[in-house]
Amino acid sequence: MLSIGRSETRLDAAFPVPIEVRLMRSAKRYRLRFDEATGLLKLTCPARSSRRAALLWALDQREWIEAQLARAGPPEPFQPGALIPVEGIDRLLIWSQDHPRKPRLSADELRCGGPIDGFARRIENFVKGLARETMSKEAAEFATAAGVTVRSVTIGDASSRWGSCSSDGRLRLSWRLMLAPPAVRRYVVAHEVAHLKHFNHGPQFKALEARLFGPGLSEARSMLRRLGPRLRRIGRGA
Repeated sequence: MLSIGRSETRLDAAFPVPIEVRLMRSAKRYRLRFDEATGLLKLTCPARSSRRAALLWALDQREWIEAQLARAGPPEPFQPGALIPVEGIDRLLIWSQDHPRKPRLSADELRCGGPIDGFARRIENFVKGLARETMSKEAAEFATAAGVTVRSVTIGDASSRWGSCSSDGRLRLSWRLMLAPPAVRRYVVAHEVAHLKHFNHGPQFKALEARLFGPGLSEARSMLRRLGPRLRRIGRGA
């Protein structure tokens, strides 16, 4: 990235939130998005772009930026008394010294004991473990149906992707999918498994994805777009 002169510093300061500018060889045009998880505006530009020109272009998108900031809700930390979805169902987070340290999930509650200062960490680790176990089974199910091999499933928290895969059969999925309704989670898992056979989004890929997931694919995709911003806020903040 080119060095930032005084005028560019003033341009940076004109944005309501910090902006991150990235030059990418594959980019054909400017692309701006707001990352709710980090609170950053992320501007992607063609490789030979002028940073100043890119910032001026982004400033012309003020109305869009203001709309995105207005839609962004507050973080939803894992704290006693919060209502947090697990598999799309809101569960009340409960802490008591009398409860076991290991969280216990019921129809409408998620209970956890132990030191209060480790409550959020234990809840997050519990959801991550549940996500790893659940999505590993679903990946194996879809892999058998697709005739491919899944070598491993790891759980992460990428800011811009719900899942990814490598050519050697390794899947990486967001633990936050465990917060969403099962159809949303299964859609992402099916999508990534389908990529193990077709590394593109062509007709063959789409046909396999639809076969693996079954009816309701477009509804699940739309639901993820609608719920995504909130899923990324859960577990953040204090």
